[in-house]
Amino acid sequence: MASNALVDMFRIKDLRDRILFTFGMLLVFRLGSTLPIPGININALKLYFLSQEASGTIGITEYINFFSGGAFKNFSVFMLGIMPYISMSIIMQLLVLVFPRLKKISEEDGGRKKIQRYTRYGTVLISLLQSYVVTIYADQIPNAVTMAKLPYTLLAMGTVTTGTVFLMWLGEQITQRGVGNGISLLIFAGIVARMPNAVTVLVREIRIGTLNPVFVLIVLAMFIGIIALVVYEQQGQRKIPVHYAKRVVGRKMYGAQNTYIPFKINPSGVIPVIFASSLLTFPLQIAGNLGNKIKWFGDLASWLRPGGAPYLITYTLLIVFFAYFYTQVTLNPVEIAKQIRENGGSIPGIRSEKTEEYLSRILNRIVLPGSLFLAFIAVIPTIIQKMFNIPIQVAMLMGGTSLLIMVGVDLDLMAQIEGHLRMHHHEGLVKKGKIRSRNL
Repeated sequence: MASNALVDMFRIKDLRDRILFTFGMLLVFRLGSTLPIPGININALKLYFLSQEASGTIGITEYINFFSGGAFKNFSVFMLGIMPYISMSIIMQLLVLVFPRLKKISEEDGGRKKIQRYTRYGTVLISLLQSYVVTIYADQIPNAVTMAKLPYTLLAMGTVTTGTVFLMWLGEQITQRGVGNGISLLIFAGIVARMPNAVTVLVREIRIGTLNPVFVLIVLAMFIGIIALVVYEQQGQRKIPVHYAKRVVGRKMYGAQNTYIPFKINPSGVIPVIFASSLLTFPLQIAGNLGNKIKWFGDLASWLRPGGAPYLITYTLLIVFFAYFYTQVTLNPVEIAKQIRENGGSIPGIRSEKTEEYLSRILNRIVLPGSLFLAFIAVIPTIIQKMFNIPIQVAMLMGGTSLLIMVGVDLDLMAQIEGHLRMHHHEGLVKKGKIRSRNL
């Protein structure tokens, strides 16, 4: 009788412990997303956000709330989510490229730990800044704050910053002791948590006649097609053949062998989308919340509102930029060419000194269409939402950004589980082939 992969997952003790640990940590994350910070009147918040939805005034607040799994509108301890950490990671990686001193530190023994420590310190600073902006935003909501201004501001900043630091630790624990990438899984869990609300809104809109059921079916078919395209693109790769000559090691002679370097069509996976979303969210949150006090902040928030043409153009350019940036960080042609030469390898038809140039040319040719495809998938659902008047809650769930994140994280999770199953001589999760792990 053929074994069942789902049953085998829980038969293997190590894998079972990892899966249960991951579920437990995600449960803690969801519980913390419902606990409001001290000094906040939840009923006043609900009335305010309901009035915003009724008037159609939904901007960056809804966007932040979506990726935090509803934690922002609850003014919970996890209301900022993991985005401050991602923002600081982007800043730190850029600083490492710009400043030679930081680059030298990162290449030393233990240098990665030092850079990681600097990233954590920076995350605290960004969280303090964003949490202060949040307190100003709460002051603008009638009857939302039930404490004096100064004690509330200090308490809210400390609570929200601690919540973000705790989520950062939670993600690291999932990565080390669970399955999947912890940071990506926290974002994934926040998106999935919005599904019940989106389905409820969709059904309600169809019942009251606001949405045409035929248009809904057409849009659903489109998004299923988008999912198929995303999976196909995430799995595609370009194979660069490498030939290794015979060599003598000690008293043994190793024969020549042919292998290949698998360059994925989209080497950076879903990282450019997460980075672009985070980098846009951070300044827009500050600009939106301070817009009533500083005029040009308000003008910036209005000009870069989610769904508008400037936002979509900026978002597309950031995705393309981060696709190139992250590919250069993770797949350095200089290092790859050096490793090939040191191991006595060569690419057929390419001279040894031209290997780096050849690999750079191939990567550039791959990354450009891959990044444009990512940007297309991320942007086109927003355009469809405008055309068919789909509710914002449903459009954001079915939108390109969330789909790319969910598919990418899901493929990475399945690849790790399949690796554990095959390591213990069990069949994988799929009958044919093998799931290719994503670089998350």
